[in-house]
Parts: sequence; C-alpha cells; structure tokens
Amino acid sequence: MYFPAYRPRRLRKNSNIRELVAETRLSINDLIYPMFVMPGKNKRIQIKSMPGIYKQSIDNLIKEIKEVKKLGIKAILLFGIPEHKDEMGTEGYHEHGIIQKAVREIKKKVKDILVVTDVCMCEYTSHGHCGIIKNGDVDNDETLQYLAKMSLSHAQAGADIVAPSDMMDGRVGVIRDELDQNGYKNVSIMAYSAKYASAFYGPFREAAESPPQFGDRRGYQMDPPNVREALREIELDIEEGADIVMVKPALSYLDVIRAAREEFDHPVAAYNVSGEYSMVKAAGKLGWIDEELVMMEVLISIKRAGADLILTYFAKDAAKVLSKK
Repeated sequence: MYFPAYRPRRLRKNSNIRELVAETRLSINDLIYPMFVMPGKNKRIQIKSMPGIYKQSIDNLIKEIKEVKKLGIKAILLFGIPEHKDEMGTEGYHEHGIIQKAVREIKKKVKDILVVTDVCMCEYTSHGHCGIIKNGDVDNDETLQYLAKMSLSHAQAGADIVAPSDMMDGRVGVIRDELDQNGYKNVSIMAYSAKYASAFYGPFREAAESPPQFGDRRGYQMDPPNVREALREIELDIEEGADIVMVKPALSYLDVIRAAREEFDHPVAAYNVSGEYSMVKAAGKLGWIDEELVMMEVLISIKRAGADLILTYFAKDAAKVLSKK
C-alpha cells in the first residue's frame, strides 16, 4: 500500500489518535524513586549537582515518601549515608545502621509502599570501594559474606526487595541462600546485573559521599564496550536466583536493555542515573531545552528499549505529568 492511498500522517493528526495507536506506554507503575537517607533529625540537604534531590534525615524522608505515595509511585530505592565509615563498612550491616532504622520507620508510618534497599559496601567503607580490600584490591569472595549479612539485616528490618549493586561475582546466589536459610524466602532480589563503569555516576557520588579513595571500580564494574558480556552477567544472576535484573546506566546502554529484553523472560529494570538526570536539569535551567518534554522522551525511550521498571530521579516529576493524561 503506497501513497496516496496510504498516508501515515492520518494517525498523527491529533493527540487523541496518537494516544490510541501509541506502541509504547509509560505508566506511573513503571517508576521507582531513589532516595538518600542520613543520620540526625530535621535535616534536608539539597544535592547541588542534582536539583530537587535531597539527603535527608528519617523524619523528613518519611514526609517525602508520603508525597511519593500520593503521586501514585509504588516503590522507592533507599541509599544510606552512615554516621561512621570504616574499612569493613560495619554500619552497612549493623542492626542500628541508617538503612535498617529507616526501613523500620517507613514500615511503621507509611502503608503499602514497596521498599527496595541498595546493597553495597561503598557507602559504608572509608576507602569507598564496593568490597573488602586485601593487598590493595577488592577481594571478591571475602566480600560476599558481608553483602549477605547486609541483605539479611535489610530483610529483618522489613525491606521488600534487596538490590545488590556491588558487581561481585556470585553474590546473588550467596544472598539468596542467606535470605532463604533465615526465613526470608519472600524477599526479592533486584540484581544490578549489568552495571557499567560509567562516568554518568558523578553526581551520585556527591550524594552518597562514596567516591573511591584510590584507584577506580573498573576492575569489577562492566566495561562500556561490551554487550555480550552483559548478557552472560544477567544469565548468571538469573541462575543464582535474581527475581529482577537491571541494566545501569540507561541512556547510553539502550541497546543492552533491548538485548536483555529479547534474551530473557525475567523483569528488566533500567536505572536512569544521576548524570543523565543532572544533564537534563542543567540544560533545562539554562533554557536550552524544554525540560519536561525531554524528561518524558528520555523515559519513554528507556521503556521502548524494553525496560519493565525504571529507577529514576525524575519519578515525581514524571508522575505529575502522567497523572494529567
């Protein structure tokens, strides 16, 4: 069928018909909102490189979570900023660590919000790396037991999903065993399965106060040129018991999201990371782009690539736009 009998523009002539034939739909139900919690009371510190995003004490965190819930967002992802850091990251798995305290309070004061907790050593270690250091390097196997302890402590506090972001080999299986053996068979694992060593994490490291004090994380996070390796990583995590797999970052890795979606039946999450957020915010503030339109185009591109879930600092802004439709 060719022009003039077939005119594709017929199905674009107004918003109603465009909505009717849209191939990809973004929903508030797709969004997970990352948040940062810190010790203290009545604290709320804006992250300079991430306008609109805050490090805050538990009391203020609860207030924002209530706002998040009213917007229709079903899940949050928690990152903790501890009071004390040491070489072993002990606050990460302590019963009274900042995440453990926050989860308990959230579960008491906010009903029906899904709490996902980040599981990694980097926020809690004095050296800023994602595991235990031996001979100047991260010891993969030694680190696993600490990630398992951290995951169990989060589950005991009430976390619904634990999300290991460390990229240690074998950690999903060890965490699954630890949870199951202690009666937490129903706590899910969202694995950061294909987490790349990306320059887009810069603003997050300001937020989480977790830059490595020596070297970098390229020895354990994935190399950006590789996609077949990402599929191997995802397959390993699925075999070890991951319930949801993740690609991080999202925008520069849309091809990886698409490959994962085509290869696996598991739910695929994508993390629209801090640098991606900050670029849009900065350009919007300067008037170089329409921030709202670009935000929605970014999120729909991630969804179109194949993501079932999108972790994004835009979640609140996007929810407000989507609720008007």
